Amino acid sequence: MPFQPIPPEKRADAVTRQIELLILRGILRPGERLPAERELAERLEVSRPSLREALADLQTRGLLEARAGSGVYVADVLGAAFSPALVALFQRHGEAVLDYISFRRDLEGQAAERAARAGLPAELALVEATFAKMEAAHGKVDAAEEARLDAAFHMAILEASHNIVLLHMMRSMLDLLRSGVFYNRDIMFDGMAAAERLLDQHRAINDAIQARDPAAARAAVEAHLDFVRAAYQARLDAARREEIAQMRLDRETSRS
Repeated sequence: MPFQPIPPEKRADAVTRQIELLILRGILRPGERLPAERELAERLEVSRPSLREALADLQTRGLLEARAGSGVYVADVLGAAFSPALVALFQRHGEAVLDYISFRRDLEGQAAERAARAGLPAELALVEATFAKMEAAHGKVDAAEEARLDAAFHMAILEASHNIVLLHMMRSMLDLLRSGVFYNRDIMFDGMAAAERLLDQHRAINDAIQARDPAAARAAVEAHLDFVRAAYQARLDAARREEIAQMRLDRETSRS
């Protein structure tokens, strides 16, 4: 865990600030469990009363939550980004999904551009490593793992963009994607040909970022999400045609 020793003069306030920054920078993530009290106090080099004071303050402000018999966790502050009613509305209307993809295209294109220009070597190495795992999952025909790594790949790019607000906003969007609120990757992209195209698109994004070519990185992200949007639109169109055809069949059947 990325904790650093706290100078003696700072104590509880310094512990609070360090954990706040780890959450803000996306290093500590929603649902992640903090080390046990004794271990965390030792890592931070503070007394356990000082640590308890800091943790209590963070819990009061909704950044941490204690679970009985389990420990202290980073609160799911991202879950509040969208109300349950709005999430349900997204699920019922295809136009919301199209808007979501367009929104991602704009913001993730910017993030890729920034990552290629200013990403640290370690951050770009994480993007590269995540893509390598995607390739491995694709080779094993492990669609579920490939879908999980797809979201992780995009998150690694967002983290390398060095924009905290963009990071948290898009993490909430990608969490909804992972949970199937917007669309199911396996349903939209069934068949090896589509899976190959998706992998090639992610390869182009990774190659541009590793080459530190901001314009190419942005263009690769935009091309990828244009493909995703077109695939979803085709699904909507096919479903609409099927609905109309069924209505015509029902009408003729009822006349018989």
